[in-house]
Amino acid sequence: MRAGEVYKGLPGDIAAARRLAGELLDRLGSAGTPAPADAVANLQLVVSELVTNAVKYATGPCGVDLRVLGDAVEVSVWDTSEQPVAEMGPDPGRVGRHGLEIVTMICGGFDVTATPTGKRITARVPFRRP
Repeated sequence: MRAGEVYKGLPGDIAAARRLAGELLDRLGSAGTPAPADAVANLQLVVSELVTNAVKYATGPCGVDLRVLGDAVEVSVWDTSEQPVAEMGPDPGRVGRHGLEIVTMICGGFDVTATPTGKRITARVPFRRP
């Protein structure tokens, strides 16, 4: 099962991407595999963090591709920035810039791939069936 969308790179796209993730899990539930509440929250949080980075740090469009792969949902977000990304170390005194730290905590890490027009960040959100 898959879902994907291309966005303009505007702040409202973050909420739209969270809705896309929720709709994918709703479809999965309608197909007989309901998602646990923590899986829904974690998926929407990871999508939100990655799309926030795309909107905040890249100019132009971005996209989200979601794919259910057995016991995980693969989240792939692309943008038009060639600037590399790096997770900052934990710092409880820092305000903001914890997004990739959160993604790593939930997913165990992420991959960054350069594309001809920017980059793609991919992470897998664990999906535990009830």
